[in-house]
This record gives sequence, structure tokens and C-alpha cells, in this order.
Amino acid sequence: MVVVAIIGILASVVLASLNTARAKGANAAIKANLANIRAQAELVYDSTSPNGYGTASNASTCPTLAAIGGATDASLFADEVATTLVVANAVAAAVNSSGGTSFCGSTISAWVVSVQLKTAEGSNTHWCVDSTGVSAGKTAIADTTDC
Repeated sequence: MVVVAIIGILASVVLASLNTARAKGANAAIKANLANIRAQAELVYDSTSPNGYGTASNASTCPTLAAIGGATDASLFADEVATTLVVANAVAAAVNSSGGTSFCGSTISAWVVSVQLKTAEGSNTHWCVDSTGVSAGKTAIADTTDC
């Protein structure tokens, strides 16, 4: 009986640690997907004439894996050409990993993506990347074209 009780206690400790590790892994996936967007966005910028991120878009254009293609035509988050499809897929993967709120905004000269983290990291509940090079945790979702 004592051995079974000890095994039960150890199993509950391991399961509690496993849930924390899963949440941290989901946060790492969100951050990695958002970090990949920056390089892809620069490819879009270089391939657009004149150089830019396409037409303006707003929060309603943040794609999910189930709904890629709902973005504003010719925006950074659309799937009209191969380069913007990679951006849309990276954003969608981050949004799906989070399961929370997201904001995608762009103009011809700037863009931002902000996604809710799976679990808070201190006071930061969202991860934000933008065209100025910022990649940081935030206490609230972004609502402009910079973090």
C-alpha cells in the first residue's frame, strides 16, 4: 500500500510539471512562428513594386489555419502569392498555437503582429513583433503598426 501511495504522489508531481512544460512549449512555438514572419515580410517588401508591404489591412485579417485567404487582397497577410502565403501560414500557426486573441495590422511601410501567449510570462500575456525589429512580450494586445 505504501509503495502504491508513493507512486501515486510521484505521478501527480510529474503530471503537474508536464502541463507547465506544454504551456511553455506552446509559447515557444508562438514566438518562433512570429520570429519567422520578419524575414518573410522583408521578402514581400523587396518583391513589391514600389517596395512596400502591400495594401493596408487590419485586425480582421489575422488568418487562422482554417481560414487562410480571408485577408485583405494584396496585403502582407493575404495568400495571393507564394511570399505572402508563407507569412499568412506563420501567423496562422502562431494564432492556432495560442487559441487566444490576435492582431495583424499593416500599411505600405509598416506591419505588426501581436498574439496572445498560451500562458502568461510574468505580466506579459501577448507576444508582439513588428517591422521596426521589435520582438517582445506585452501586457496587452497591440493595436497600431508598432509594438
